[in-house]
Amino acid sequence: MTQKPVLFHVPYKSQVTPVDPYQHVLLISAVSIHQWRVMRLVGSLQLVLLLAFTSTATGLNIPLEVEQPPTIINSSSGPIIALPFDKSITIQCEARGNPPPEYRWTKDGKEFIPPHITTNRHHRVGTFVLHNKQVVEFRGKYRCYSSNKLGTAMTEEIELRVPNVPKFPKEVNSPLVVKEGDPIILECNPPEGVAPIKIYWMSIGLEHIEQDERVSVGADGNLYFAYALLKDSRQDYCCFASFTKIRTIVQKTAMAVVVKSLKPGNESADSGEATAEPPPVRMPGLLLPSGVQTEKVLLRGEHLKLECIPRGYPTPKVTWMKMGDKLPSRTILNKHGKLLSISAVDESDAGKYMCKAQNSAGEAVHYFDVIVEEPPKWLSEPPQSQLTVIGTDVHIKCSVRGKPSPDITWRRNGRLFKDDPVNNKRVLDDTVVLHNAKTEDSAVYQCEASNSHGSVLANINIMVINMAPLILTRDYQEYAVVLGGDILLNCSVFSSPPSKISWARDDTLETIDGIRFFPLNESLQIISADKKDSGIYQCVASNSEGKSDITAVLDVKDPTHIVYPPQDVQVISGTTAQLMCQAEYDKSLQSTFEVVWRKDGEEIPLLSEENSRYFADYGMLQIMSVNLSDQGAYTCVARTSLDGDNATALLTVLDVPDAPKIVEISELQSPRNISLDWIPGSDHNSSVIEFIVEYEESQWEPGRWRELQKVPGNQATAELALHGNLNYQFRVYAVNAVGPGPPSEPTERYKTPPAAPEKNPANIKIQGHSPNQMDISWEPLLPIEHNGPGLEYRVRYRKLGVGDEWKLHMVNRHSFVVTNTSTFVPYEIEIQSRNSHGWGPEPKIVTGYSGEDVPTAAPRDIAVEVINTTVLRVSWTPAPPATVRGHLGGHHVHWVRRRSLLNPNKILDERQSLSFPGKRTHAIVPGLEPFSEYRLTVNVFNKKGNGPNSDPVTFNTPEGAPAQVPILTASNAQIDSILLVWGPPREANGILTGYLLQHHLINETTLEVVDSQETHITGADTTQWKLHGLEGGSLYRFLLSACTAAGCGPPLTQESSTVALEHLSPTPAGAPVQSIPALLNVSSYVSDTFAKISWTAIEEQQDSELYVAYMNNSDGFWRISEAVNTSQGFHVIDGLKPGTVYTVRLMSKRLLDNASIFEDVIQTRLQGAVGQKSSFSTQGWFIGTMCAVALLTLVVLMACFVRRNRGGKYAVKEKEDLHPDPESQGLNEDSFGDCSDSEEKPLKGSSVCSLNGAMGDGVSRDSMVDYADGGREFNEDGSFIGEYSDRRQGGSVSEPSGPRPVTA
Repeated sequence: MTQKPVLFHVPYKSQVTPVDPYQHVLLISAVSIHQWRVMRLVGSLQLVLLLAFTSTATGLNIPLEVEQPPTIINSSSGPIIALPFDKSITIQCEARGNPPPEYRWTKDGKEFIPPHITTNRHHRVGTFVLHNKQVVEFRGKYRCYSSNKLGTAMTEEIELRVPNVPKFPKEVNSPLVVKEGDPIILECNPPEGVAPIKIYWMSIGLEHIEQDERVSVGADGNLYFAYALLKDSRQDYCCFASFTKIRTIVQKTAMAVVVKSLKPGNESADSGEATAEPPPVRMPGLLLPSGVQTEKVLLRGEHLKLECIPRGYPTPKVTWMKMGDKLPSRTILNKHGKLLSISAVDESDAGKYMCKAQNSAGEAVHYFDVIVEEPPKWLSEPPQSQLTVIGTDVHIKCSVRGKPSPDITWRRNGRLFKDDPVNNKRVLDDTVVLHNAKTEDSAVYQCEASNSHGSVLANINIMVINMAPLILTRDYQEYAVVLGGDILLNCSVFSSPPSKISWARDDTLETIDGIRFFPLNESLQIISADKKDSGIYQCVASNSEGKSDITAVLDVKDPTHIVYPPQDVQVISGTTAQLMCQAEYDKSLQSTFEVVWRKDGEEIPLLSEENSRYFADYGMLQIMSVNLSDQGAYTCVARTSLDGDNATALLTVLDVPDAPKIVEISELQSPRNISLDWIPGSDHNSSVIEFIVEYEESQWEPGRWRELQKVPGNQATAELALHGNLNYQFRVYAVNAVGPGPPSEPTERYKTPPAAPEKNPANIKIQGHSPNQMDISWEPLLPIEHNGPGLEYRVRYRKLGVGDEWKLHMVNRHSFVVTNTSTFVPYEIEIQSRNSHGWGPEPKIVTGYSGEDVPTAAPRDIAVEVINTTVLRVSWTPAPPATVRGHLGGHHVHWVRRRSLLNPNKILDERQSLSFPGKRTHAIVPGLEPFSEYRLTVNVFNKKGNGPNSDPVTFNTPEGAPAQVPILTASNAQIDSILLVWGPPREANGILTGYLLQHHLINETTLEVVDSQETHITGADTTQWKLHGLEGGSLYRFLLSACTAAGCGPPLTQESSTVALEHLSPTPAGAPVQSIPALLNVSSYVSDTFAKISWTAIEEQQDSELYVAYMNNSDGFWRISEAVNTSQGFHVIDGLKPGTVYTVRLMSKRLLDNASIFEDVIQTRLQGAVGQKSSFSTQGWFIGTMCAVALLTLVVLMACFVRRNRGGKYAVKEKEDLHPDPESQGLNEDSFGDCSDSEEKPLKGSSVCSLNGAMGDGVSRDSMVDYADGGREFNEDGSFIGEYSDRRQGGSVSEPSGPRPVTA
């Protein structure tokens, strides 16, 4: 027994790519058991393999590269029925062959030229098309012949049927007259048409004729009556034939039936009422079929239908039987037993069947001889094409079955083929034998078997050739497989006789061997591919006619693997969900790599739709606006053209709960105590935390829902206490971690009966807005708390503790005023609610006071204890309670700073106060100024106001430590000395006794203190000090504190360095010019939004550069200008804020360090100040004074000019000459104060400097903004007055008209 070829499917991971476009396969049989086991062992194959070429082959598919006769691959099967609504009819015929075949057609055995031949894109085909309008003339039987030089193939006959439009013939029917009890047959005789056909009997009004045991429609379409009744008389029996396939219904002309009564005088139903007597009994007979026996021939597989329609009265009953056997189990009886049906009959259903019609008068029978026949069919399969070598015997067997036995006709290339023993060609009934076959025996042989029921035809291609191996697989075909996968290297060969196939590796002649390598006929199977398997493979095919070989290239790729799979995630509905999926893959497959996402197995469309909520990029899937439908299992599929990997995560969507369902009300103990029950909705993956019961009532707030009660999430019922006289409805909603869900549908309205109030007013307040009355107010009951109509309040009050009678009033509002009361007297008050149905509960008594008045007495025995310079403790004896006349609010402590003991003649009158609530007898008063005289009083206060002040107490605060000095500048640094200049403290807090100066030698590398010394400066008016005995070229830290008898204040720190010895050596030839400019007469002019800084540079420093820095003292941010040439003589700072204090520095380098040329503090003027003073300057005396000042200034300038021309020493220089200092090349101590005040004043550090001297590089980093209070330390132009003179000395100058130089 031969076996059919087996088709194997390669798993996804082992798929070979790319697919060979030239790949062809040959189907053969005779797979050995050993080969089958090998195929099972190595796994599934991709291709149907060419296993062998023998004369016993059951199938042949020769590649088109080889010349071959035609093979029909597509043809129409008949019959073809042309329906009226078909626009065209296509009759197909297509074949393959080499050379490409030609086509011809026959119609009814004669040559036929089709009208419209269709064409294929690649080759000509024999298919033709007939259009509906002309299809009638083309009915007949067609056969297609496909030919080339090697033979001719042919199709079976294709019958084209063109049915006519069915019509009933026009006829005139006479009424059918029968006697009562006679049978009736109304013939339909439907026209021929396209099956299936269905018959309906109806009236003209389309009412169906009722069918039963007596009346039925036969298979022939006639309407049968077993016996006639008078009621059967009618004029409109109509037969309708329905042709469903062509969608047509036709109607026959109506027929009339007249039934005559058997009763005399009542000839028909038309003459009167029908007789009630039944017709006489009649013997049974058969209206259908006629005769005694009927032969029924049908084909195997068809449905058998046998019908017996009886006549007689009473209506005979029909029974069925099969002679000599039982009825088949598939038998079905219909139409009241008159129709027997058997589906899909076979030979076992053949035989003799009998139907019996029987009533009380007798019986009638009919026999059916059922014969089951069969059209020709192949016993197993059609004879197959064969490929064989020259000289062999070819056997073609046409094995068919059928009933009657089929006749077999043989053809060769479409022509009859007869027995030819002379040429070794024999036709032996169903077998053709070609002995010692030759090449010319190659042809297409046709076997056609036919009987009365049809025919079958087979085209058998016989090829007798000898041919060297033709390898059909492309040379240097590239294969790719992932590591560990299976791969099949193809080597499809066509040859005759069959070829021997061998495989070698890397151009060697050694056959491939190994447990993972399986040569399977032409192909090579590699199991579990390894990286080392990559390389070149050679397939060699050889037979007796020759030899051929090809090369295959294998590349083993890294597998695709998901390294970071998506994780299960829970997201809230409406938010964005993110799923990550990262995979590794072979980079050579990057062009084919993709990540696909599936939800519940269905692929998700990404960015294909404009409104898509899905976005995927770089392995991340984002789902926008997640909803409940997005919940499910999401699978990430990472794949290349070779393999893939997948991972699944569960996305859970959290949403608010659904609304509860079926909310029902049931009463408990009373109509105002009910139970509310409901069925919770879905919690959408987040457990319900609580249920909220809401109510709405139609009387006070219709349409407004309010919360009534909260219920735990595991409870679906609530007991509710309701108010009276309200028309309620309720609803419930659930709350989970996501939020509140929608509410349920409201319940039906629920009306509660009225009742007395259940509560009294709350939050009773008792106040007195005037001394002789008491105001009582309370929170009224809410409207829903009235419980009925007519709500009012009863107010009762009486004095506390004196035994007065209760006074009562009924009010409708929620306040009441009691007049003519004593001041601040305690009362007892009760407020009770009432409506028309009764009183509320017993009220509670509330105590309150009548109106207050201002206190009438002050605290006594005021005592003061000074704790320190700024804090004191004050105590007193409280005023009598009766004089407070109200609830005690507390005490006010007032104190006045009358004068500073440093300046006792100046009255200050600085007032302050503090409030101390509650009942107390002492207080701590902070914030006093040291060394000052104070006066203090105390008074009591209540809600109505303040009482009188106590008798004043006067006291003095002791001296305290001074405040920090405002500025400390180190300048005039020499080898062993530095000059320190400072300003006195703003707040001396006592009589200054001097200053404490500490200086520390600093290690510049470690910043540690190396040596420390203290100097006590006893002069209170001293503002500068020169330190001697310092080390040259060293860094010092200076700390200066002001001192009084109470101690020294906080120190101000400054750092500066002495001059190194090498800096004083003579300048060698070619040495660079000193980089620090030497400036004279530094001055400033300040406006409201800008300041002009002016200077004079000595001749040697005319082309040096300096930088101007300034800082707003309120924010502490420095701003530095670009480099300014010293020869320019000035620099303007603009963009300043009016009325603001700034610190200004001139520096030789653009660094905020201590190496400043000078530093000063200025204040811009307020806007509008100029206008205010201009009016003042118009006065005559002011003009005269200004003229005198101008004249005096001019004289001084002229004198200075003459003096300079004479030899020109400044006053400072003269002083230096009088006090020579061999070690100092800088400023003399007496140089401070040499410059007189003017409208454009010299800045600090602008004293005359020696040309050879080094400028001081240490300035204070502390702001002088504290010196700006009251304008006492600044001129109108904002410049600082004097060299840190005592602010008490004051001073003012006239408004400057512009910057002018000042000479000393």
